[in-house]
Amino acid sequence: MPDALQTWHFGLVARWWAEFNQDGPEIDYYRGVIERSGEPAVDVGCGTGRLLIPYLRAGLDVDGADISGDMLAWCAEAAKRGGLSPRLYEQPMHALDIPRRYRTIFVCGSFGLAGSRAPDTLRSFYEHLEPGGSIAIDSGGPAMTEERWRRQVERVPPLPEPWPAQGTRRRAADGSELDMRTRLVAFDPAERAHSREIRVELWRDGALVASEERRLDGHEYLEGELLALMRDAGFVDVRAEDGYASEWSRGEPVRVSFGTRPA
Repeated sequence: MPDALQTWHFGLVARWWAEFNQDGPEIDYYRGVIERSGEPAVDVGCGTGRLLIPYLRAGLDVDGADISGDMLAWCAEAAKRGGLSPRLYEQPMHALDIPRRYRTIFVCGSFGLAGSRAPDTLRSFYEHLEPGGSIAIDSGGPAMTEERWRRQVERVPPLPEPWPAQGTRRRAADGSELDMRTRLVAFDPAERAHSREIRVELWRDGALVASEERRLDGHEYLEGELLALMRDAGFVDVRAEDGYASEWSRGEPVRVSFGTRPA
């Protein structure tokens, strides 16, 4: 695996997220988490504000943090159009340094991105919670068990994969088109680590205007492993439960892990 861990949420990739990722069942689900656990809350890995902006529009006290300044710029612009002024922090989740403490910290779909930094991340979350505050972290899919991981390993093709012959092309708000392709380039079954590359092209009036390629490093956590790491970080009432179903989970419930900082 590469030594320098990377994420791809910059440039044209950030624009793709801002243009086309604006809804989903996660929005209602995590709103319920905030309403149960309390405010203030922080959306860690908030990206372009897919969850954050609806919460602000509803009057919830929610901040946003993300490693990508490009994603946050799109979030700030969308918020401004709606008359909103979110508090946004350009920080990696494993090294948060936010001048607030929260009742709820939640991560939607990005906990394993940029490598295996779960212990540092969970300690960072612990320090940013009020006593009695809670974290909620989803896996992005069904529970990752040893058996599910074994089946995933068996399906890995020869690497690196070739780029797909065709990408996913969508029309942006200004009439230009964005074309996205991804491929798996590295996989370490022992470390449960993987790297993917993404290529996004910008087309206007049938001509290629720009093209960018970026890499995303990720790490898969078995559900039991994550719960154990949460306990090691000091959380109590640690548990996992079915959350919501999404297109990424192919209709199966996404698993969400919870923990509470002792009061």
